[in-house]
Amino acid sequence: MLGAIIIILSFVVDRERALFDYLWMYMFLISITIGSLMLVSLEYLVGATWSTPFRRVSEFLAACTPVLIILALPLLYFSHDLYHWMNADVMEADELLKGKQPYLNLKFFLVRIGFCLLVWLIFYLLFIRNSEKQDETKDSNLTRKNITLSVIFTPLFVITMTITAVDWMMSLEPHWYSTIFGVYYFSGTIVAALAAATIITVLLRESGYFPSKITNQHYYSLGTMMFGFNIFWAYIAFSQFLLIWYADLPEETYWMIQRLSGGWAYVSFALLLLHFIIPFLVLLPRNAKTNPKLLKVMAIWMLCAHALDLYWLIMPSYGKEGPVFGWTELGFPLAISGIFILIFKLKADRKNLIPVGDPKLEAGLDFHL
Repeated sequence: MLGAIIIILSFVVDRERALFDYLWMYMFLISITIGSLMLVSLEYLVGATWSTPFRRVSEFLAACTPVLIILALPLLYFSHDLYHWMNADVMEADELLKGKQPYLNLKFFLVRIGFCLLVWLIFYLLFIRNSEKQDETKDSNLTRKNITLSVIFTPLFVITMTITAVDWMMSLEPHWYSTIFGVYYFSGTIVAALAAATIITVLLRESGYFPSKITNQHYYSLGTMMFGFNIFWAYIAFSQFLLIWYADLPEETYWMIQRLSGGWAYVSFALLLLHFIIPFLVLLPRNAKTNPKLLKVMAIWMLCAHALDLYWLIMPSYGKEGPVFGWTELGFPLAISGIFILIFKLKADRKNLIPVGDPKLEAGLDFHL
């Protein structure tokens, strides 16, 4: 409630700044929600057993998918205030933007956003229907159906997340482009989804909601995946920087120069330190990945680092000289936390916390390194 009040006040005080903050919140919400849906799909796709006891956590996080449709409406309504390429006079006066007009136009923009939201909603409903039905029927055919859905959803995840990254974030600066921007974004979403799942899983076990068979060894794979995907994110981030640096094209370099100048230079350095160097050093030892308390701390750390990453991607389009952060920004993290807590509690009160009908559950509970 407090977050919603602050958001409303921020729109009254400074609508443009509030819109950029809202976009920042929305992209973070997509990261955890659709990243969690991808983790569900990934388990079925590779036939993993260690993650089966934890899968319902990701399913509950993915339950925010319908909310994404509702929360997209304010952004779409005020889209002309965020994206200056939607102004016909701007497009007409800019030769470079004229060449991008077949892609950068409002009707096609709405079609693409609608397509992404529809794909996510359909696959969420199908995955969850089969998973929850299996709790009652114990039908192994439902697992096979979800495996088939995963084969279809995985490439669609890559496509829709790339479209999302390009349309919502990259087009804030329509002259700039990066061929791996979509990969950069969805690599971060997987890290965020794993971090969210790790926090909740540890908290549930500490509170006694998970079976006693779940031991510290079960957390090893969660820690390893969070560690591995974070390295993948860093690799893509460096690759993007390197491509821009050695190509030295003006329409590419200005975007990076802005983030390496003025007050944004400190944010760039902080991102390197907080999102890669410290997590790498802390999570590298084997023992760190089986220590639930340390994993919980690092998972919270990684969520904050991902939020900083999205802030670094989005907010320089608003604050050219340096970062802006005040009471108006505080409402958005509070609102996101409230949304996830509310939806997770609603799902947890009505559904099993573990997929009791999944044929892989016993193998997952008996998992040992």
